[in-house]
Amino acid sequence: MKDRYPRGASRRSILQQFGAAAVGISFAGGLSACSSPGERVVNFYNWDTYIGPTTLKDFQAAAGARVEMSLFSNNDELFARLRAGNPGFDVIVPSNEFVTRMSEANMLMPLDRAKIPNFANLLPEFQDAAFDPGRKYSMPYTWLVLGIGYRKEAMLNGETPNSWRYLFDSDQYAGRIALISESADLVRLCGKYMGLSINNIPDEALTQIEQMLIRQKPRIKKFHGDDGQDLLASGEVDIVLEYNGDIAQLMAAEGGEKFDFVVPQEGTLITSDCLCIPAGAPNPDDAHAFINYLLDAEAGEKITREIQYPTPNAAAAARMDAAYQSNRAIFPPADVMAKSEYGAFEGDARARMYEEIFTRISAA
Repeated sequence: MKDRYPRGASRRSILQQFGAAAVGISFAGGLSACSSPGERVVNFYNWDTYIGPTTLKDFQAAAGARVEMSLFSNNDELFARLRAGNPGFDVIVPSNEFVTRMSEANMLMPLDRAKIPNFANLLPEFQDAAFDPGRKYSMPYTWLVLGIGYRKEAMLNGETPNSWRYLFDSDQYAGRIALISESADLVRLCGKYMGLSINNIPDEALTQIEQMLIRQKPRIKKFHGDDGQDLLASGEVDIVLEYNGDIAQLMAAEGGEKFDFVVPQEGTLITSDCLCIPAGAPNPDDAHAFINYLLDAEAGEKITREIQYPTPNAAAAARMDAAYQSNRAIFPPADVMAKSEYGAFEGDARARMYEEIFTRISAA
């Protein structure tokens, strides 16, 4: 029996095959109540398809603590789940601006660097971060970009959909489009399409973005929650807003030659997903040990081979082959990356404004 599931298979299909309990995974942030008295358990709140196939059991074998992984679909869901208090999570994976938002709201525990010696494996440019000076609250897990995944045979005249226009402001693929449901990212990418920075978008432009997406809504098949690659693979849509690694997973799976990924010419949003310990974590020592394990060279390599995202772990990257290093879906062209930006947390009021914009679009 193979020791890994096929690349591109979603957590949903894995659970259907093996059952959630078999791999220590649950949905909707539900925490396991199956631990035995005295058993050490790390409750891990993570994105879908975002871990190596043996990582959890390998950590248990190495450290003696079992990992229970629950899944969330976007940062808004993660934040809402912990806003009223930590229900029992030990390690979470927020994106960069949510690291800032959660740390300012006292929702994160400062990390003890002495308990994370594998910090030394990180590329120098990831050992500090503007969104978390001194890496007080976070360790980098991946970096990633949003772009357009598409079914090649469905593209008119074999074109490459290399502009956000195809998703936000065109009827060309009406009824065959899927967009992400994460409010801030969606709004910001519309701003990028309009020639603006993704940060500090003027209020009048926000109104224009809302009107544009309301016009586009009848042409949109679905606002998805981190499963755009599944919609593309199933044939429900032909063109989707999704993260590069998710589409790279699909492209690496059987039949992957039918699909491709492009970062639009206007540039995109760069994100770094991070490992954090939420305030009130019941098992902070094992949480530190788990984070340190995820930054190990061999463990990091196994994760990177599976999830197909760029890794900030130099020791893990050095173990990857040339096919990974040259994959243009994983590492977009330099000229497009030069037009791309990290999103910055702009305060709770602006975050709520993005959420309200998306709510009105959804209700339109």
